[in-house]
Amino acid sequence: MNRGARSATSACAVLGALGLAAWVGAATAGQPPAQSPGGAPKGMTMPTHATGTFEVKATPQPPAGLGSPAGTAGIADSAAIGRTSLEKHFHGGLEATSTAEMLSWGTGVGSGAYVAIERVGGTLQGRAGTFVLQHSGTMERGVPSLAVTVVPDSGTGQLTGLAGRMDIQIAGGKHSYDFAYTLPETP
Repeated sequence: MNRGARSATSACAVLGALGLAAWVGAATAGQPPAQSPGGAPKGMTMPTHATGTFEVKATPQPPAGLGSPAGTAGIADSAAIGRTSLEKHFHGGLEATSTAEMLSWGTGVGSGAYVAIERVGGTLQGRAGTFVLQHSGTMERGVPSLAVTVVPDSGTGQLTGLAGRMDIQIAGGKHSYDFAYTLPETP
């Protein structure tokens, strides 16, 4: 394995299954769920919450073949981008499964970043459909920041028009979520 592949695997490991869990837990600890400012738009319900638990399986993938940017000779090996495929099973207010693809990069001093796109399918408080979540996380020398939001207009079926933000907590090795969302009223 070349040094770039080892760096990508290392970054994946740091921000992947275990590192991501610790990172997400630190990023969301003690934060209240996101609220929609000014209430819900006309035709929408007030923000509501779905809570529950989920399991996640992370599978490292070969490093992303993004190459080295021009003029970066000598740092290419330390700048490999990790890739991880994720599978989740949600329980509680959201009864669903999802698949996601994550790209990550990390340093040896506790800084890094990850992005992911996650497609979720199942039922949300009894309403069936699919939707897509966008993850964006950064860590600066151990200080995390994480946003997981519904991609606008990604809802299908009874979840058409879904908007919201998911907060993730990790305590004692267990994953849980608090999903603050709005949906159009049913006819």
